[in-house]
Amino acid sequence: MQKNNRTILLLCPYPHGHAPSQRFRFEQYLDALRQRNFEIDFRSFLSESGWRILYTRGNVFQKTAALAAGFLRRLGLLFRAIPRADLVFIHREASPIGPPLLEFIIAKVFRKRIIYDFDDAIWLPNTSEENALAAMVKWHSKVGLICRWSERVSVGNEYLGAYASKYNPQVIINPTTVDTARTRQPISVKVSKKRVTIGWTGSHSTLRYLQLIEPVLLALEREFPERLDFLFIADRAPSLQLKNMTFAPWSEETEIADLARIDIGIMPLEDDAWAKGKCGLKALQYMAMAIPTVASPVGVNLQIIDHGTNGCLCDSLESWTSHLRALIIDSSLRKRMGEAGEKKVGTSYSTVSNTSLFLSLFE
Repeated sequence: MQKNNRTILLLCPYPHGHAPSQRFRFEQYLDALRQRNFEIDFRSFLSESGWRILYTRGNVFQKTAALAAGFLRRLGLLFRAIPRADLVFIHREASPIGPPLLEFIIAKVFRKRIIYDFDDAIWLPNTSEENALAAMVKWHSKVGLICRWSERVSVGNEYLGAYASKYNPQVIINPTTVDTARTRQPISVKVSKKRVTIGWTGSHSTLRYLQLIEPVLLALEREFPERLDFLFIADRAPSLQLKNMTFAPWSEETEIADLARIDIGIMPLEDDAWAKGKCGLKALQYMAMAIPTVASPVGVNLQIIDHGTNGCLCDSLESWTSHLRALIIDSSLRKRMGEAGEKKVGTSYSTVSNTSLFLSLFE
């Protein structure tokens, strides 16, 4: 029987199931695409072993080898994967370093339709110290070129959309979303606990934001020594002076159970151009699990969080202190805000609510 499936060549930086930007931007929609008779040809730049080594300190030789292997895999796409693809979906970039040569070949030589997606202000320099090697050969200006060569551009918020619109009129605001069927948790256990846990989830690249409110967390720990705990879920432990602090290494298998231990979720950010490009994933993860969220009023957080209803927006250390204190003391306030946040995510930032918009990218 002849197959009628159309093939999407999906180019992304990281292996499946590891990177938050990929998991919450497109990986959770892959089954929906397959149900629409799309065949997914998933090609990451880094292998599993390359992913594990890239964000460690040192290991320059291994990192160089991982990058070289990635380039060889990309070169191999020219002989089969690109010619047989009906369209190409590119998340962030085909290669983490160098000019957009492969994107140019896809668009101008093979003349394939490109759907381009990004969820950070990746045209700005923002490389971690662990990746100093890549920082030296980054090609940030390529973002505008890839936008120009694409049929349409998918971005996570209006700030990113304003940038993309300078190069392409077909820009779709496609929010980062959470699979609420996976994250839905009862909150009765949280409300009945005698101790309260303030929690944070993220990666090594965003750990630095916790230092912005470390004085607040230390002061609250002194104020509530018998009542307050802290939980940090990441790929690396934070360097904070808190006493009642637990670090949970992130894993996909334990992610939901670890998040369920949090009573109050926090998302501090600097008010700068890079942070304005962020798509509010931490807040969405907390809110999807009925965890009241306290965040900086930066970027898309202003749209996700309705201050005083489903969370709190804090623009000073005094504001962070007062709102966190109120939530620590009042379990009914935590419950009310948590439920309102869960409802907001379900209606506006869930995979279910956004599936039709995501699928429209491929029409």
